Amino acid sequence: MLTPKQLGRLPGTGRGLRNASIKDIARLAGVSHSTVSRALRGGVLVRDETASRIRKIAEEVGYRPSAAARSLVSGHSDTIGVVVTNVADPFVAGVVRGIEDRAEEHRYAVFLANSNADPDREVRVVRAFEERRVDGIIVTSSRVGALYVPVMERMRVPIVLLNNQHPGHFAHSVMIDNPKASLEVTRHLTQLGHRRIGYIGDRSGHQSDTERLAGYRQALEEAGIPFDPALTIQGDGRPEGGGIAMTRLLQGNRLPTAVFCYNDMTALGAMRQIRLHGLRVPHDISVAGFDDLFLDEYLDPPLTTVRQPMREMGRIAMQTLLNIFTGESNSHNVRVEGRLIVRGSTAAPKE
Repeated sequence: MLTPKQLGRLPGTGRGLRNASIKDIARLAGVSHSTVSRALRGGVLVRDETASRIRKIAEEVGYRPSAAARSLVSGHSDTIGVVVTNVADPFVAGVVRGIEDRAEEHRYAVFLANSNADPDREVRVVRAFEERRVDGIIVTSSRVGALYVPVMERMRVPIVLLNNQHPGHFAHSVMIDNPKASLEVTRHLTQLGHRRIGYIGDRSGHQSDTERLAGYRQALEEAGIPFDPALTIQGDGRPEGGGIAMTRLLQGNRLPTAVFCYNDMTALGAMRQIRLHGLRVPHDISVAGFDDLFLDEYLDPPLTTVRQPMREMGRIAMQTLLNIFTGESNSHNVRVEGRLIVRGSTAAPKE
């Protein structure tokens, strides 16, 4: 037990409980700095009695090891950087929860940064994470695309891209199987009897938008429905853009009887515009989305959508980094399947 006089000699408040260092513990224990370091790390070269006394002193003075100092010694910071396009996006929230689940299991801290869907900012954030010595980086819905090839070649930390928005080959990526999922949801609409089915995409979605449009077109072809470019409108992935795109569809010569939306946020805007035009969902126009956000089942009517396993995708991205750290994987590309969730926003077209 340390005496008040001993504690009073430590830096800080006079009680010695705030910023005691290894040097302070060594002085109080009457041993060298290296002995204290070995004892606190559980080294076998320190006698049990001495190690026990050092740990007890460290506990009494409230010693906390410096993460920065530990990083310099080990070469690892036990931190992960995560770059997201928009922290307010419910899809992002689900993915980050999955990343944190797996990171916490392995005692990694997660640092979050927002790119605001700006490619230049995204690259700057990634480089800033590297400078801060994170062990790995996960980038969600990347807008950078092929620019990452030279960036990754120069980086000293591995990058995993989750739902990358550009075509190209990357060593480590996790993506939803967009063509298969959009095929399934559009097939659901054709099987209900719809033949005039609109598609509201995302002009900034790039690869995912291209793939979802491809699945939509394949389902039309299967059902013997000619593709009509007038029924394909680009939004921006947000409710506002979905509303504007839906208005354009409603101003066409013939109304669609159903609309498949790039994501659920787009579907929210589309449903609002349908109501504002005096029409009903699904009586006049059926609407389907993509993501399965938590709010979908609380809408009126509840939204039919494709469920992306957001949390699981986050876990897979983090596990990919862990595999890279241990040398278990040189290349890791995962396609995750979506699941059609049928709710009240889709029904057979009226006669």
